[in-house]
Amino acid sequence: MRVGVLTGGGDCPGLNAVIRAVVRKGVQEYGYDFVGFRDGWRGPLENDTIPLDIRAVRGILPRGGTILGSSRTNPLKSEDGIRRVKDTLAKQEIEALIAIGGEDTLGVAARLSGEYGIRCVGVPKTIDNDLSATDYTFGFDTAVNIATEAIDRLHTTAESHMRVLVVEVMGRHAGWIALHSGLAGGANVILIPEQRFDVDQICAWVESRFKIRYAPIVVVAEGAMPKGGDAVLKDDSLDSFGHVRLSGIGEWLAKEIERRTGKDARTTVLGHVQRGGTPSAFDRWLATRFGLHAIDAVRDQHFGTMVALRGTNIVRVPLADATARLKTVDPSEYEEAKVFFG
Repeated sequence: MRVGVLTGGGDCPGLNAVIRAVVRKGVQEYGYDFVGFRDGWRGPLENDTIPLDIRAVRGILPRGGTILGSSRTNPLKSEDGIRRVKDTLAKQEIEALIAIGGEDTLGVAARLSGEYGIRCVGVPKTIDNDLSATDYTFGFDTAVNIATEAIDRLHTTAESHMRVLVVEVMGRHAGWIALHSGLAGGANVILIPEQRFDVDQICAWVESRFKIRYAPIVVVAEGAMPKGGDAVLKDDSLDSFGHVRLSGIGEWLAKEIERRTGKDARTTVLGHVQRGGTPSAFDRWLATRFGLHAIDAVRDQHFGTMVALRGTNIVRVPLADATARLKTVDPSEYEEAKVFFG
């Protein structure tokens, strides 16, 4: 069998571990041939490929990013996109396709599989950890560790200058990174997209910390919004999946805190630092297991499925279910964190 592999959407630590596991087991145990598609769905659209064999995946386990490249290309937006993808798969003699990505990449895979007969298996990838069908996605643990380390470091500089430090982390619709890193890093306020925030209440918490000679840390997800306000956008442009570009809630909030309290407030935007670099041990473990089980699903011809973590087990779920809804922070979990606010 000849199998295609692609990585779509934002890069994250652990992608190379998936590719390595897919190829190693597929070649060694099943005798499959592999073709890598460059830059997500752009590869099948433009027949842009690289060979994937055991030699190609040697040494990539600890590397961040993806050796295949990635993009937010959406073949469903192109008038002849489906035909071009099918033509490429036919030319390359691809019998099955493993798509590694988040909501958008896997949403395309679900439609290609369900409506157009393309034999796809999905692997969940999003540092936001917002796919409902799996307990965790790889990349999330690394992002939380990076954000937590940054918060740890910011505590000392905040205390030295007695200023408010606002830390903006990733999280478009789900606040998992903010919640986990904020709790782990001892933040005094955590703001997430699922719960609109009251600026006056934040300022009250900030001032209460200064009364005990303690400089507060505020962690805010990029998609968090104030009551009665909207998300802060980088610009008005949309990507091929219709997403706006979020950026700036941290800076906006710091200015509001400074204006209302008179306290010096600064912003640190972690941005793509959370995506880059070496994956954590947990993410290497999870990504490797996902890859091993994805190629098993191909062997079993369980197409139209995605591998998922349930407890400590890897299971298969329908692709359509995997992308049906986002996994967001439960209000009860956010309430737990409020014990440490202010």
